[in-house]
Amino acid sequence: MESLLLTFGSFFNLLSGLLPLGHGGFGINTNILETNIINLAAVVGIVVSFVGNNLTSLLEDRKKTILSNLEEANQRAIEAQQKLANAKAQLELAKKKAQEIRQEGLARATSEMNTVVSQHDIRLAKLNEFQNETVQFYQQKAFKEAYLYVVSRIMTRVRERLNSGLKGDSTYHVVVNNFYVSRFTEYSPKSRI
Repeated sequence: MESLLLTFGSFFNLLSGLLPLGHGGFGINTNILETNIINLAAVVGIVVSFVGNNLTSLLEDRKKTILSNLEEANQRAIEAQQKLANAKAQLELAKKKAQEIRQEGLARATSEMNTVVSQHDIRLAKLNEFQNETVQFYQQKAFKEAYLYVVSRIMTRVRERLNSGLKGDSTYHVVVNNFYVSRFTEYSPKSRI
């Protein structure tokens, strides 16, 4: 801007040196409208000739900068869209993976639950079987003890009766009684024990 003012000042000095001001000479009359228009046209011409190239180069530089910025912004927008598309794809992949993991977890949990239930049923069945065997064992033991008690009581009473009834002919009756007693004691109902 300073160079423009210096150029304009130099031009005005040159013009005033050529056209001396004074009586009877030539000079610039600033009171007339046409003179003002001529002066304004000269100033605009000078400004355009000197500033025009600088302004044109400034505008060209600004245009290049703006175009470069637009291209860079366009490139960034394209990169951002690509990153967004990649992020969306990764999100969808992560959602699918999460769904697979969830389904796999549910399947494993169901499988584990079924396994635990079946193992519990097997243990419960074994426990019931053991309980039945234990009850049966104690029933058989109680039956055998009752059987032995009854047999021993019967044997005791038979001996007492035989001994009381054989007071007269003791030899014959003792032999017969001993035979029957031995046979009775050898008797064991194997199907019930």
